[in-house]
Amino acid sequence: MKIDGGCYCGQIRYTFEGDIAAQMQCHCRECQYITGGNPNVFIMVPETTFSYVKGEVSSFSRLDLDNPVTRFFCPNCGTAIGTKAPGAPGAMVLKVGTLDDPTIFTPSVAIFTKDSQSFHHIPDGVTGFEGLPG
Repeated sequence: MKIDGGCYCGQIRYTFEGDIAAQMQCHCRECQYITGGNPNVFIMVPETTFSYVKGEVSSFSRLDLDNPVTRFFCPNCGTAIGTKAPGAPGAMVLKVGTLDDPTIFTPSVAIFTKDSQSFHHIPDGVTGFEGLPG
């Protein structure tokens, strides 16, 4: 599968070719901060076949955490592009909203549902986990 995407202003573009490793929604409080209150919906792809084809992203990692995630975003419009997490080495976590075709997204699990808000929606048939599965 070939996936293309980018930021709101068009300054950042990326491409990926291969299989999607996972499709999830995360309800944790950290993700709620990043999304403005909603669950974070994302796909995980191997970083070996992911590349930026236009622009340079900015990054942010919290300095007060032992193993923080690194968040990537457009320095011009601020669009959150994706994340690299210590718990998922070799993977790029891409925000569904940055995909040129977000209709390919079908979550398989919802994680950190213990932090879910009353206005969050978990689709029928999607298994929820209070934390990380397994």
